[in-house]
Amino acid sequence: MTLATLAEVLQPAMAGGYAVAGLVTLGWEDMRAFVAAAEAEECPVILQAGPSCRAHTPLPVLGKMFRHLAESARVPVVGHLDHGYTVDECKEALDAGFTSLMFDGSRKPLADNIAETRAIAEMAHGAGISCEGEIGFVGYADGESSAGTDPEEAALFARETSVDAMAISVGNVHLQQDKQGGLDEGRIAAIQALTDVPLVIHGGSGVPVDQRRRLARTSNICKFNIGTELRMAFGDALRAAVNADPDRFDRVAILKETHDPMVAATRRVLAALKG
Repeated sequence: MTLATLAEVLQPAMAGGYAVAGLVTLGWEDMRAFVAAAEAEECPVILQAGPSCRAHTPLPVLGKMFRHLAESARVPVVGHLDHGYTVDECKEALDAGFTSLMFDGSRKPLADNIAETRAIAEMAHGAGISCEGEIGFVGYADGESSAGTDPEEAALFARETSVDAMAISVGNVHLQQDKQGGLDEGRIAAIQALTDVPLVIHGGSGVPVDQRRRLARTSNICKFNIGTELRMAFGDALRAAVNADPDRFDRVAILKETHDPMVAATRRVLAALKG
């Protein structure tokens, strides 16, 4: 088994000058392709179950799926809860066999975010797994606006919560379909000057690939979350498979044809973050 905690893959990444991809899963087809791509690239991978994934598939089922894939994988695989909003949700993921919990208190006042994230981190560490928190607020394309991370608040948050990874808001946006923006490297440097915790970029699909590659090598950003970019690749592959034969109705045969295109798209993401 190569099931790993978040700390076990991010600490070597920070020391070695590379980053690990947190890949947002929606079902068996994509998570299987993500692990196959990581094996081909010979790098660790973080399988993430976000709110939309959990709305479709129960956490205990997702935990079994993640652990099943990890058991036969040749690379480290992290089973990660992405954007857990309550203690109960985080506890359910822990009980389901996840090896990393991301508690998102970023919409809360700073003191509440610190207190609640610290409690989740203590629960996670007590069970031998990892915890990620978020300081500042990463907004959504065509939705809520971002609130940039204050470096002093980030230092306080990291110190008071003892999280294993810290998600920051530095120009990144969830659900962005293009790569026209870019991250605020001055703010990243200011945060890094006051902290020594691995940093996480949510909304990594909107970050130019060259910037991802450079920051993975030169900063404490050790985890880029990638969702939209690979969901778009899956949609393209599924559309092509359906349109190739409009009379075909067997979904197993159709979904099988998404595998190779998804592996190829994922390998491109992973390759840019490797040391």
